[in-house]
Amino acid sequence: MKKRLFYISICVLVCLAIGFLSSIATQSSVNDWYLTLNKPSFTPPSWLFAPVWTTLYILMGISAGMVWSKGYHHIWVKSALYHFVFQLLLNALWSIVFFGLRNPLLGLVVILALLTMIILTIKWFRVISKPAAYMMIPYVIWVAFAAALNYKIWELNP
Repeated sequence: MKKRLFYISICVLVCLAIGFLSSIATQSSVNDWYLTLNKPSFTPPSWLFAPVWTTLYILMGISAGMVWSKGYHHIWVKSALYHFVFQLLLNALWSIVFFGLRNPLLGLVVILALLTMIILTIKWFRVISKPAAYMMIPYVIWVAFAAALNYKIWELNP
């Protein structure tokens, strides 16, 4: 049990750190460039993003820690965690591309790749731990919503 809590703690901290670093790229544009964009009617209020993302990063970390605790020596665990790390990097890249580079079209390409990697990660997590896979479902739903939002922002701001 201690080992499992250790792995979960490490993964939660890593996910939150990635989220924090991504927010630096976001903050550079969210208070000026993002405000000037035409946005669809289904755009959530700005205050909602931080608590949702914090919750999702915690769930992702718990999920990854549960998988890691099954034994990194196992090839399926390694495969699952490789997918997880890759999707986490794409997650950070999206913030850099969309907000940092202010490029909604390239952001759309990145977020679609991210969505694909999350689905593959869930598939691999399900092989190892169904609860870990289920904990990733809110994340994939939110990213699918974010992809739709990204698309509409690109469409409304030629």
